[in-house]
Amino acid sequence: MATRTTQPLLRLLRYGKPYQLWVWGAMACSILNTIFDLAPPYLIGVAIDVVVNEENSLIARLGFASITGQLAVLSLLTLLLWSLESLSEYAYSRLWRNLAQTLQHELRVDAYSHLQELELSYFEDRSSGLLLSVLNDDINQLERFLNFGAHNILHFLTTVLFVGGTFIALAPGVSWWAMVPIPFVIWGTAVFQAKLEPRYADVREKSGLISTRLANNLSGIATIKSYTAEAYERDRVATDSNAYRQSNAHAIALSAAFVPLIRIVILIGFTATLFLGGVAVANGSLSAGTYGFLVFIIQRLLWPFTDLSELMDEYQRAMASVRRVMALLDTPVAIAQSNLPLPLSTVRGEVQFEDITFAYIGRQPVLKNLALRVPAGATIGIVGATGSGKSTLVKLLLRFYEAQSGRILIDGVDIGDLNLLDLRRCIGWVSQDVFLFHGTVAENICYGSFDATHEQIIQAAKLAEAHGFIEQLPQGYDTIVGERGQKLSGGQRQRLAIARAILKDPPILILDEATSAVDNETEAAIQRSLAVITQGRTTIAIAHRLSTIRHADCIYVMDKGQIVEQGTHDKLLATGEMYANLWSVQSGLSPTLR
Repeated sequence: MATRTTQPLLRLLRYGKPYQLWVWGAMACSILNTIFDLAPPYLIGVAIDVVVNEENSLIARLGFASITGQLAVLSLLTLLLWSLESLSEYAYSRLWRNLAQTLQHELRVDAYSHLQELELSYFEDRSSGLLLSVLNDDINQLERFLNFGAHNILHFLTTVLFVGGTFIALAPGVSWWAMVPIPFVIWGTAVFQAKLEPRYADVREKSGLISTRLANNLSGIATIKSYTAEAYERDRVATDSNAYRQSNAHAIALSAAFVPLIRIVILIGFTATLFLGGVAVANGSLSAGTYGFLVFIIQRLLWPFTDLSELMDEYQRAMASVRRVMALLDTPVAIAQSNLPLPLSTVRGEVQFEDITFAYIGRQPVLKNLALRVPAGATIGIVGATGSGKSTLVKLLLRFYEAQSGRILIDGVDIGDLNLLDLRRCIGWVSQDVFLFHGTVAENICYGSFDATHEQIIQAAKLAEAHGFIEQLPQGYDTIVGERGQKLSGGQRQRLAIARAILKDPPILILDEATSAVDNETEAAIQRSLAVITQGRTTIAIAHRLSTIRHADCIYVMDKGQIVEQGTHDKLLATGEMYANLWSVQSGLSPTLR
């Protein structure tokens, strides 16, 4: 998935700008928590100072002469700092995790909303599994990073700066030796991460591929079973899963080597502090309390660098996911949105195609200079061989695609100038590939007409000849149809789709092979209903079964992207051309086409 995003962290920060006060609050709590968490070593150093130097200790210089009083002050300070550490931990944990949930929610909704605005060709070029991987896996990866990774990085940086500054202030001569490993660790981390970044990008890519495979297989489980291809598909899933495992192993092989190498470098700084600090105490240039504090705190300064690889792992995984999400958000919308309103009540329904030429990407033109006018309120039929461009006409009218040349007009207005939502609201489309959502029968009928009453739903079902079979279902209109309506037959699904379009009550109705999956008896019943619901409504009926459009006001015959015949059923039969041949074949009067 291509992207213009080169700095994902900056993009993420810009995206989270509305929550900047929230972010700053979480960062402040993380930093304060780290400082309070570092208090014990400092308090231990002060305690040693009290018992060794007694009246000359740091606390004694504040006016507390007795050791008991100094220890009491130290104990109260310990209780205070420990309480503040616990309170700040609660605060940062709650802030970061709620921020993660909020950004996750906003990003997923925005990404999905943008995805819905993209043209159909975008989805044809990409698998649903890949898109699901972006909307779920990648955004969840970002959530995990904000939950824990952001605090861990701030904790690391605060520890290094705070402890390092203290080290330099207390023992400048010893501190430089302790600091020697740090530049090498930072350099090594940068080198490791430069090599890890493409490996983690490959991990995300492989994750998308396995998601695609699983999504496809779950959708096609009936086909897999019918062809006894379970073993074949199991092996294909195993292959993709193994590729994902190998990709992760490739990244792990490098990231796992980081900590052992860094530990060796850190050991130099720790050993130098232990030795040189002890020499300084022996020479009297460093107090025993300070030395004890330095030996203890050096671990808090250097050992966090061993976690730097894991922190950068989390960061790189999150940024790889941010790149993919931002790539989706950066995808330009090819179907331009216009603002000219189209009030539903004013639509007469005249449709006109003017010299339309259209080709799918990388293919020959499907439509070539096609011209067609549908009078308002008329019913027309469009027939032709598979691939002649019939369904493409409908998709252009709905602006699922844009024609390369020519115009499409509704009531004399170019649809490219119309508000896209208004345009689609005035068109009811019954596709040959019926899609039902997982839900009840009633929910599927009123999809798009969400405020419809139960009585209106029943009336639409009756007009679509669906009420009879719905009443025989276990829970009637409350029966769950299953994913994609898999609990229903093809004819039942098609009748629900017709009911859905009827309930929408659009001025323009498109029937794309609307009766292809029903039996002859049901087709006859639906035809009786269509004769009623098409009255006063512009209807475009695409059909292979010519019996469904024989009573249309005009029938258009398409061949290779052009209209080659037009007229009424009787007129076309009289010509003896392509339509007559098709009718002869379907009616059993002729075994073959001429």
